[in-house]
Amino acid sequence: MPTVTRLRPFTATIFAEMSALAVTHDAVNLGQGFPDTDGPTSMLAAACAAINGGDNQYPPGIGVPRLRRAVAEHQRAHYGLDYDPDTEVLITVGATEAIAGAIVGLTEPGAEVIMVEPYYDSYAATVAMAGGVRRTVPLRPDGDGFRLDRDALAAAFTPRTALVLVNSPHNPTGTVLHDDDLAEIARLCLEHDVVAVTDEVYEHLVFDGRTHTPLATLPGMRERTLRISSAAKTFNCTGWKVGWLSGPAELVAAARAVKQFMTYVGSGPFQPAVAHALESEMDWVAGSAQSLQAKRDLLSAALSDAGFGVHRSEATYFVCADPRPLGITDGEAFCRSLPERIGVAAVPVSVFADDKEPWRHMVRFAFSKRDEVIAEAAQRLRRL
Repeated sequence: MPTVTRLRPFTATIFAEMSALAVTHDAVNLGQGFPDTDGPTSMLAAACAAINGGDNQYPPGIGVPRLRRAVAEHQRAHYGLDYDPDTEVLITVGATEAIAGAIVGLTEPGAEVIMVEPYYDSYAATVAMAGGVRRTVPLRPDGDGFRLDRDALAAAFTPRTALVLVNSPHNPTGTVLHDDDLAEIARLCLEHDVVAVTDEVYEHLVFDGRTHTPLATLPGMRERTLRISSAAKTFNCTGWKVGWLSGPAELVAAARAVKQFMTYVGSGPFQPAVAHALESEMDWVAGSAQSLQAKRDLLSAALSDAGFGVHRSEATYFVCADPRPLGITDGEAFCRSLPERIGVAAVPVSVFADDKEPWRHMVRFAFSKRDEVIAEAAQRLRRL
């Protein structure tokens, strides 16, 4: 039987395609956003202890109690957000499942989901799974960075709006939304009685003295926000797939109704290890953010030396570059040729947008790699 119509655009991902090209051509993979070093040693040891200690069967459907408590305490300590770990925290199979659970659980067929463009690719696929309609709000150039188009944001809210999906720190651009942008999102949610789902997986990986502000901390928003994060980016364990969402019990219950029939549970022995990391390894996370800032500078300088226009990256693993100074205007064609041409893989930003034209030239590079890997990529990029 053929794939249903609404999911046909999502049968393959750009990450799989670029990673396959990287393998074929022995290229430095700066396309897919994963680190090439492990997280804190004590977290790895805790996972081994959990496996050897017999924590290998189904964990509780809502997550291991210790991890739910650690997630709640982490948010209380860092943001002053108070969540009941038994009713307002749900452990998921990565942030991707948390996003899917939230969108499918809260979106009726035909209802609209507002998202910032460019967007992480799973957002559009999940809206399609729910039978929803996506409405995109663009980021606009702002000097060497990007800024939310607040007029377009206000115009996107309609009587059919089910929720607004907010990603900050933002993938793929590395933008951290300004406080006044968050205030406007909150104002519109309150005015239109709309729920917010916030993807904050890069919450601790912000640079140059910036701080991350969860939308749920704004007045009136704790009661209408599902906040999502994960261990993957915070603790360099993308393969463990341990995520979580938190918010009012009724919103968490909507996501749980979806989650329990998607995976039911996952990552049993890794959940206590992540709890340990949240409890005792946040100094490691601070050091990781400092290291990533240096890697961002290293790769940005290499791209500039190679002739790219380089955009400001305020957070995340990613920097966006403009190859038009090199005479290149088609980012997708450029990225597909790059692994064979010089042995570097990157991702075109246009695949993350409905309105592709403003992003057609843009290319995203990941700097979450060892310094020697970035140095090798830099040497290869100079061949351009």
